[in-house]
Amino acid sequence: MSTASILRSLVVAVLATTTPLAAQDLSLTEITEAWLMGPHSDYRAPSFTHWNEDGEVPTACAACHSETGMLDWLGADDSPPLTVEHPGTINTVIGCASCHVSEAEALEAVPFPAGMTLGGLGASATCTMCHQGRASTDRVLSATEGMDLDTVVPELGFINVHYGVAAAVMHGADVRGGFQYPGLGYASRFAHVPSAGTCVACHEPHTTEVETEGCIACHQGVSDVTSIRTRHQDFDGDGATSGGIRDEIAGLHARLYEAILTYAREVAGTPIGYAPDSFPYFFADSDGDGAIGPGEAIFPNRYANWTPRLLMAAYNYQVVANDQGAWVHNPAYALQLLHDSVVSLADRAQVDTEGLVRP
Repeated sequence: MSTASILRSLVVAVLATTTPLAAQDLSLTEITEAWLMGPHSDYRAPSFTHWNEDGEVPTACAACHSETGMLDWLGADDSPPLTVEHPGTINTVIGCASCHVSEAEALEAVPFPAGMTLGGLGASATCTMCHQGRASTDRVLSATEGMDLDTVVPELGFINVHYGVAAAVMHGADVRGGFQYPGLGYASRFAHVPSAGTCVACHEPHTTEVETEGCIACHQGVSDVTSIRTRHQDFDGDGATSGGIRDEIAGLHARLYEAILTYAREVAGTPIGYAPDSFPYFFADSDGDGAIGPGEAIFPNRYANWTPRLLMAAYNYQVVANDQGAWVHNPAYALQLLHDSVVSLADRAQVDTEGLVRP
């Protein structure tokens, strides 16, 4: 896309904001300042600088990591929509034109990695196109097809769901973003109240900050949104139900990590550990202490003793780790993924499942 085309799109974007700005009684300056406070404007972030040395953003990444790529995906540059024909331009963030060109405002349906397309997304459509991850149940099943669940397969590698997977978690079984164990049922889209039914109903669209006033208004009796829960069972088996549903997810997430460590040691034959800030996240734990230090969190030390069962559980661990808002987006789905992963590992390793409850 030429510089002139980008500028033309930006002008269209500013004009397109006229009605929303009037409705919100905010000036263009206030909107711009809010956007500058948010992650979509952070031109220093790895999301927008990772490819600088290459000189372009690959077509597979451009739609969400450059404004030119997003406009290409939308078809706003006169190219076919829902595909990216050209590499993205480096040092271009997700700006006004990305979400306010007419093609973006008309977007209603978005395809997901598992192959289905969801429609009727409305104001959530542009958020959904990027915050859905890049893997699914289907990809994990395809990678492990025909393999014995507990045999180490040297060709297997960790499958990363990618980052910012809120839309995949929110829609649950409808899009199969987590690894859904065959034969088990999973929660579909979390049906929140209509006033909290879209991304921008809960997140300020420019800063992306969560607006919590409405949460407290409905969930009376709590002063902290993290204390909210509408399911009161002890899902993580720790004997406590006084905290919010976030605590249950965090507790079960921790139990899954311990189960992963146990299975890797007892069945896969090589201790494993997790480093959340180092790709590809799971590494060989050379000293067996359950933690990955700087010297271990290096690509040549990536974990290599994957069995299909271990890969499935690790994939779900990463899905929940990469959506810190899962307790709001779809708590039942997150709990089911974690619960089923622990139970699966317990089929072959000495993993304690006492007290666990599946929603």
